[in-house]
Amino acid sequence: MKKLFSTLLAAAMLASAALLTSCGDNEKIIVHTNAYFAPFEYFVGTDIAGVDVDVMNKVAEKMDTSVEFKSVEFSAIIDNVSAGKVCDCGAAGITITDERKEKVDFSIPYYTSVQYVIWAADDDSIETTDDKYVLWDVLAGKDIGVQTDTTGAIYTDGEINATEDNKDYGYDGVLHGSGAEMFNYDNAQLAADAISANKIDVVIIDELPAKYIVDKNDGLKCLPIYYAGGEGEEDSPTEEQYAICVTKGNDELLKAINEVLTDMMKKNDEGKTQIDELLMKHMGLD
Repeated sequence: MKKLFSTLLAAAMLASAALLTSCGDNEKIIVHTNAYFAPFEYFVGTDIAGVDVDVMNKVAEKMDTSVEFKSVEFSAIIDNVSAGKVCDCGAAGITITDERKEKVDFSIPYYTSVQYVIWAADDDSIETTDDKYVLWDVLAGKDIGVQTDTTGAIYTDGEINATEDNKDYGYDGVLHGSGAEMFNYDNAQLAADAISANKIDVVIIDELPAKYIVDKNDGLKCLPIYYAGGEGEEDSPTEEQYAICVTKGNDELLKAINEVLTDMMKKNDEGKTQIDELLMKHMGLD
């Protein structure tokens, strides 16, 4: 009798746990993000808001369930999603890369970004090209701040450390041997704060977060960062595409995300998409 009671108790506990983690007939979608990447995700008090939040709310509505966002270190998101134990997907302005595709499945891309450089407005050592962009070469010898594991960090690491003889790179970095150093920060705002504190010279981060930070912090400016073109070639920006990542094999969730994104990227009569409108809204420009 005691053994039977223990079995029934264990079953009841499992049933209760299932009820706590589900919403109606469908399990809650757990999304990992890093809420220091406005306008895609940012804190409003203790709540998380942003473009990615609005997108995933639409996905939850489509799947007749609810969604919960959890802010974690950006560097942990891909591995957390890959494991599929603590979250279902990651939405944090995540750039599609071949290395990441080995671990997770990506949605269709929903935004194309370029890398920007932020620096102190009174720093005359940062030369611009027609006040339109900054070349990587200008950052020779500079202390460069990045947000850990972001595209800015990937690019900066390569330009400082890459050599053609190193099989991990296979090319010579623009800043290799220049004395430039890279400093990692948990988020882009902390990196920007380090400029104001004279701890670093510049920050490399994606376009919209850079613009958001400069708009909210006096004494900073930003422009796109470009590669110098070869002979007869034009200078070129650094571009990447954002997507939402899901645990491999979670085809139902991936399909719902893709259907929502496809609908949100249709242009209206004014030539704007819902994604465009959300970007304007969360930048405070609507």
